[in-house]
Amino acid sequence: MRALTWHGKHDVRMETVPDPEILNPRDAIIKITSTAICGSDLHLYDAYIPTLQKGDILGHEFMGEVVDVGPKSTLKKGQRVVVPFTISCGSCFHCSKQQFSACDNGNPADNQDLGQQLYGEPMSALFGYTHLTGGYPGGQAELVRVPFSDVGPIVIPDGMPDDDVLFLSDILPTGWMAAENAQIEHGDTVAVWGCGPVGLFAVQSAFKMGAHRVIAIDHFPHRLELAAKFGAETINFEETDTYHALMEMTGSIGPDAVIDSVGLEAHGLFGDNIVDQIKASTFLGTDRPHALRQAILACRKGGRVSVPGVYGGFLDKFPFGAFMEKGLTMKTGQTHVQKYLPKLLEMIGNKELDTTFLISHRLPLEQAPEGYKMFKSEQNTCTKVVLKPGMEA
Repeated sequence: MRALTWHGKHDVRMETVPDPEILNPRDAIIKITSTAICGSDLHLYDAYIPTLQKGDILGHEFMGEVVDVGPKSTLKKGQRVVVPFTISCGSCFHCSKQQFSACDNGNPADNQDLGQQLYGEPMSALFGYTHLTGGYPGGQAELVRVPFSDVGPIVIPDGMPDDDVLFLSDILPTGWMAAENAQIEHGDTVAVWGCGPVGLFAVQSAFKMGAHRVIAIDHFPHRLELAAKFGAETINFEETDTYHALMEMTGSIGPDAVIDSVGLEAHGLFGDNIVDQIKASTFLGTDRPHALRQAILACRKGGRVSVPGVYGGFLDKFPFGAFMEKGLTMKTGQTHVQKYLPKLLEMIGNKELDTTFLISHRLPLEQAPEGYKMFKSEQNTCTKVVLKPGMEA
């Protein structure tokens, strides 16, 4: 089969690799019909996340048709399914609490030691990411093996196009969980840093959960325009001092809740961010958490901090004094995708959530390397790239 493989920083290639096979009774093989490039794929593209190996197949946002199943799979050949990016067993302690992204059994034992050293516990398993998360081949390919197929994939009803439901695999439930973690109350003002795919879905979700005002912060005009279409007020951080703008907009109190959808590669010519960039480039640091620092400083006293943005290492100059003195609460983590799928699928079917607005480019899978370059370098206009195996150029 054809698949997109990683070979180093800014080096991804389409290659012919062996077809996946059923390895365990609960496995299924999916023929990919749609797959997408995610913002967190760019962290791999930029070589920020360790333990990727040359030849690893990327991609964790995908859906397709079931073409083979193990004897204990509950799927049937011919069904259309969306597959969560998290690989979860469904029966461990964490899965029993619907904390699917904390599953103890998805990540093979021989991949758990480094994660335990870095984070205190092994990381959960994800498709198409690093060997810290299991080293599972991803879905930017023609076929993919899905472990625990009786737990993860959700069957899509006939008549629902791929474009409507593809983002159930990751970014829609991630944006929804980000808003849920912000513990939004009716009448709240919520500020969202980053208007990429997750941030835009967090904006939409915050309004659905009762926010009175949502303030979206970014520097790409088109992305701010998309946020405004959902009713958000906007701040362009290249034109306005974000902290002072938020204070002015909230009567000097600050937002009730803040959402950091940016993560470890914050942008902007800010003093702390420039220092972070120098440290990262000289191997004296890892993450660039400017957005998170700013969110904590701007949040009102007693407010809530939600962090769906990906972080991978140690954060320098983290304002924990402000976090403690202001009495803030933080919730974060990889998304418990399976928990949210039935509700979000129903909302899409009822036209309560719009997902297709995000897609700016559709490309054949064979053009995936060009898609990565575009998504990296043209972030104002390239909001989401969907790849289609077999699509004509």
